[in-house]
Amino acid sequence: MRALLADRGTPAGIRLGTVADPDPAPSEALVRTVALSLNFGETELLADSADGAVPGWEAAGIVERQAADGSGPAAGTPVVLVTAGGGSWAELVAVPTAGVLAEVPAGADLGAMSTVPVAAASALRALHRTGPLLGRRILVTGATGGVGRYAVQLARLGGAHVLASTGSPDVHGESLVRLGAHEVVAGPGAFEGEVHGVLDTVGGSQLVAAFDRLAAHGVLVSVGHASGEPDRFPQGALIGIPGRHDRSIVTFFLGDESGIGPDLAWLVRQVATGVLDPQISWRGSWESAAEALVALRERRLHGKAVLEVR
Repeated sequence: MRALLADRGTPAGIRLGTVADPDPAPSEALVRTVALSLNFGETELLADSADGAVPGWEAAGIVERQAADGSGPAAGTPVVLVTAGGGSWAELVAVPTAGVLAEVPAGADLGAMSTVPVAAASALRALHRTGPLLGRRILVTGATGGVGRYAVQLARLGGAHVLASTGSPDVHGESLVRLGAHEVVAGPGAFEGEVHGVLDTVGGSQLVAAFDRLAAHGVLVSVGHASGEPDRFPQGALIGIPGRHDRSIVTFFLGDESGIGPDLAWLVRQVATGVLDPQISWRGSWESAAEALVALRERRLHGKAVLEVR
């Protein structure tokens, strides 16, 4: 079968090649992919991938063969899938039917569906960690990224007052407001008052500044570290004082989340019915994967990139 393979000898770190078809375990379905969605974290991991390895965390496609044990969707069913260990950037993917696979509504755009498993599921699960949303102030850093754009929409849907942080509010402010942001700010220090929760995808100095804006009992969920900066807290930043106590920083890794199948199923329905906008900013054949990967790595691509397997 064809697949996108890690290749450190190419400018993008990737090439289209061939590998053996997967051999599914009895509890795995064989899925023929239709669309793949790219994530910033995948571009960072390419440099550490062995040449010839098949990267990729998510895909949407059609079940080619139902799991031998009879579990999961039947052949011909459209699905989305997440593969925490990589391997989704291929024509065929063997995926466990328990917890990481969800059916897609008939007739839905599989390109849009492919953006759900990592970005939307990460945003949803991370927002759960912040606690109740209704009537609370929630800050989303890196709001123009794939996870950030879904987080803004989901936080607004949950009844939060949403602050969307971006390095270019003059460029991206209007689009973030359309997604549901009540305020668009230039960083965690660029607004008045405190917040009850933070979904941080940037790390470094922004994580430190965002933690400083947390109200008592607030929770900051660290989902990504796009800045690459170290997280250096000043002396006294973690000392509890009246009105500023019991604040938490929670780390997050989607690959260790269990039972996300129902969340995936709910999310794809929201995208399919237009409640959530996948914010696709680049879409094309996987033969042009290098172009999309370089644009994503250089931060020239905001939102989601979708590769069509054809």
